[in-house]
Amino acid sequence: MNETIYTVIQTTPLDNVGIVPNLEGLPKGALLSNGVLLKQAVPMGHKVALSDIPAGAAIIRYGETIGLAGTNIQAGEWVDHTRMLLPQAPRLEDISLDISPKANPEPLEGYTFQGYKNPDGSVGSKNVLAIATSVQCVGGLAQYIEKKIRQELLPKYPNVDEVVALNHSYGCGIAIDAPAAMVPIRTLQNILHNPNFGGEVMMIGLGCEKLRPERLMAETSDSGQGHILYLQDEAFHGFADMVEGIMEMAEVHLQKLNRRQREICPASDLVVGMQCGGSDAFSGLTGNPAAGFAADLIVRAGGTVLFSEVTEVRDACHLLAARATDAGVAQALLEEMRWYDDYLALAQADRSANPTPGNKLGGLSNVVEKALGSIAKSGRSPIVDVLKPGEKIRRKGLNFAATPASDFVCGTLQLAAGMNLHVFITGRGTPYGLSMVPVIKVSSNSKLGNRWFDLIDFDAGPIAFGEKSIEEMGWELFHLILEVASGRTQVACDKLGIHNELVLFNPGPLT
Repeated sequence: MNETIYTVIQTTPLDNVGIVPNLEGLPKGALLSNGVLLKQAVPMGHKVALSDIPAGAAIIRYGETIGLAGTNIQAGEWVDHTRMLLPQAPRLEDISLDISPKANPEPLEGYTFQGYKNPDGSVGSKNVLAIATSVQCVGGLAQYIEKKIRQELLPKYPNVDEVVALNHSYGCGIAIDAPAAMVPIRTLQNILHNPNFGGEVMMIGLGCEKLRPERLMAETSDSGQGHILYLQDEAFHGFADMVEGIMEMAEVHLQKLNRRQREICPASDLVVGMQCGGSDAFSGLTGNPAAGFAADLIVRAGGTVLFSEVTEVRDACHLLAARATDAGVAQALLEEMRWYDDYLALAQADRSANPTPGNKLGGLSNVVEKALGSIAKSGRSPIVDVLKPGEKIRRKGLNFAATPASDFVCGTLQLAAGMNLHVFITGRGTPYGLSMVPVIKVSSNSKLGNRWFDLIDFDAGPIAFGEKSIEEMGWELFHLILEVASGRTQVACDKLGIHNELVLFNPGPLT
């Protein structure tokens, strides 16, 4: 009787560990294709030593050192996070700024979607009424109004997809003129210009807050005139009067939004945010590479792709800097890494705070391994620009938008950058959703995709077993992006109504 031979995933010939793809893991005594016998059971997604690794020697995955062996590791042993030491991060001052010229990606022509064109040249994938707030004090009322508009007014305006209260925990009790306050302020300013809002944003202020609504709406027509309502206005007599005033304002905006119609737009009008959360060891093998291939297609079509999460690319920044279009872009990338290094040091924290317990259960041992898998979602296109937290896109192509790794902080900052569609890759699973833009949820493994069949939009798991290639699944995801951006396919979180609040990145002091 022939003994079953199992295959583990080795990303490059240099790797001395392999990833177990089997849904139930592999048992002790399992025979691998290289002749190694497992000395212990190894769970799905976790690493097994393919050769002996002496204490202190490099543990290699993706052809890069992801850790150092804390003890002698024998071939066939499970290599989990408890057996690994964290290597030093790349020294920013040692990363070369001698950038080689980049060839322009081969153009990809003829791809379109049905979007909402805006006067400023941007294009929306949704038609959303945004209720902005200048201070957290009015958040409860904004939620009340959101529900009331959805129930009483939206049915009258069938071309409007959604109403969203842009609540946040900012606006007062803050050092408004501190340099770091610019991060949350410009984030809120730029979110108001998201293409899916069509310029029709209404603002609810309290009246006594430090962050003035006029400052947030400074770049709108007439500096927000006719778009701002203050609850402390003495013209209002009681709660019902406030609500009536807000509903009247909302109806004016809804009438304008209802006149928007989808039109044929080139794929170059896409601004897609790429993000991963609840990652596992398969994220860097399946979901992220498929998303990266789709990202390259978007760039080739003339569109824009954002990737982010400073702490989750920091250990791979030497690989990213080499992809910059010029030394200025590479220097800007390293400056964002340095700023965040200092930010963590100020709080007496470091990069070892990442990954999460769930990441480790999914086979990710440390932040280095996580970073090398994370950057796969950026594809291979040249990096044309680097955005500070809260800044808007300036150039089409692949952009690094500097954000923390926290899912909703990253999503909020990508909204401010101008994304009109979001791709979110997960291995462990998360009900992450945003009401402002469609969120395509990608599973990195079919075990999750099958279990969360009604929460996941796209399963990249077949890549792990060679059933489909990264290229095949990248094309499938690209076509799904066009369908979702056109409104022809509704994502799971929109079907289910699962949406989360904005979370601002506020590195500034509270008072």
